[in-house]
Amino acid sequence: MALLESVIVPLGTKMPEFTLKDPAGKEYKGSELYGERGLVVVFTCNHCPYAIAVWPRVVRLAKYFKGMKINTIAINPNINPNYPDDSPENMKKKIKELGIDFPYLVDEAQHVAKAFKAQCTPDIYFFGKDRTLVYHGRIDDNWQDENKVTKEELKEAVNNYAAGAPIPKKQYPSMGCSIKWRADAFKE
Repeated sequence: MALLESVIVPLGTKMPEFTLKDPAGKEYKGSELYGERGLVVVFTCNHCPYAIAVWPRVVRLAKYFKGMKINTIAINPNINPNYPDDSPENMKKKIKELGIDFPYLVDEAQHVAKAFKAQCTPDIYFFGKDRTLVYHGRIDDNWQDENKVTKEELKEAVNNYAAGAPIPKKQYPSMGCSIKWRADAFKE
């Protein structure tokens, strides 16, 4: 497991357009996944300890954000034969286990992760209603122990955005396992 941090993506960056399927084969277009006020995109997987630790928080926050007319999606870029825990079949199990009620999508070719400049799992983005990046950072200040969290940075950013208040310019990178890149992911 290689620990990485998310890379800096300039705020104001437009969300890349994409089309992906969920593990059951249903197709989703990125532009159609937006809530009235925005979209949270989480690159994640099933096997990474960092992703596993924050999955319950992501599920709870997605419900909270939905009440603010902001949708959430998760994208699994680790569809790699060397990581069978991240297979679409195991994604179905994760959806059932955690009660995930938002799209958890398969990025088999890894082109979407590449377009977003995602580096790790989890790698978290919040795009406002104008489809530009307003937050790219960690979910909170303690991925290991939710009971020791003192600052919920993603939630604060979304709350501020919804209230029309400034979003903190200082955004701490997310950290987690490296995306398990396939050899053909960077071919055009």
